[in-house]
Amino acid sequence: MRRSSGDLPAGDLLARLAGLPAPGTRCAPGAAGGTGGEEEDALALRGDHDLNPDLYDPSVPLRDAAVLVPIVDRPAEPTVLLTRRSAHLPDHPGQISFPGGGIDPGDADAEAAALREAREEVGLVPERVTLVGRLDTYLIRTGFSVVPVVGLLHPPFELQAEAGEVDEIFEVPLAFFLDPANRELHSRVFRGAERFFYAYPFGDYYIWGATAGMLSNLCEVLRQVDRLKS
Repeated sequence: MRRSSGDLPAGDLLARLAGLPAPGTRCAPGAAGGTGGEEEDALALRGDHDLNPDLYDPSVPLRDAAVLVPIVDRPAEPTVLLTRRSAHLPDHPGQISFPGGGIDPGDADAEAAALREAREEVGLVPERVTLVGRLDTYLIRTGFSVVPVVGLLHPPFELQAEAGEVDEIFEVPLAFFLDPANRELHSRVFRGAERFFYAYPFGDYYIWGATAGMLSNLCEVLRQVDRLKS
C-alpha cells in the first residue's frame, strides 16, 4: 500500500521529535518561550484554557497524571492508537482518550505511569514501546495536570481492553491529524458560558476536548521542526 503524502516514516518521526525544544515552549498560544513574566509562563502550559483563558485558575489544586500518546509503526503508514472510555465511568464516560491516568507514588516518573496505565487499560507491554519524548503539559479543567508521553509502538502486539474502563481500542492514520483541514473548532454552552474546543471527527468517532488538544499539540510539534530549520 502506498504511503500518502501526509505520512511520516517512523525514522523521520523520531528525528523530528528528538530535535525539538523542551516542553512548554512549543507553539503555546500567546507564549514565546516563557519570557513575559510569571503569568505568561503559567499560560504557556497547554490546556482547556488555550481557547478559554478564563478557565485557568492557578489556585485550583491539580492532580498529576500522564497519558501515552501511542504512534503505531504500521508498514503502510503510522497510526495513532486511541480508546473509547467505558460509558459507565464517572469521569468523561464514552469519550475518546489516550491510555493513561493518575501518577501513583510508586511510579518513577510520568513515563513509568503512562506505560503502566497503557498496560492496565489495553494490555500493551512496555517492550513493544520506544519512548520518544513529551508533549507540553496539558491542564484539564476537571483538575488534572497531564504529561503526554509520546511512544512509538512496534508491531506485532496483542491488545486487550480492560473491562469496565475501556469499551473499544482503535487506530486513526497520523496523516489524518496532520491535515489542518481535519481540525475543527467547536463550541458548547457549559454553565451558561460558551466554551470552545478542538475536534477531529473521524467516521463514527468524535475526538474532542483534552485528547484533541494534545493531538493538536503533537501536530504543532511535528510541523515546528520545519519552521525551526527554515
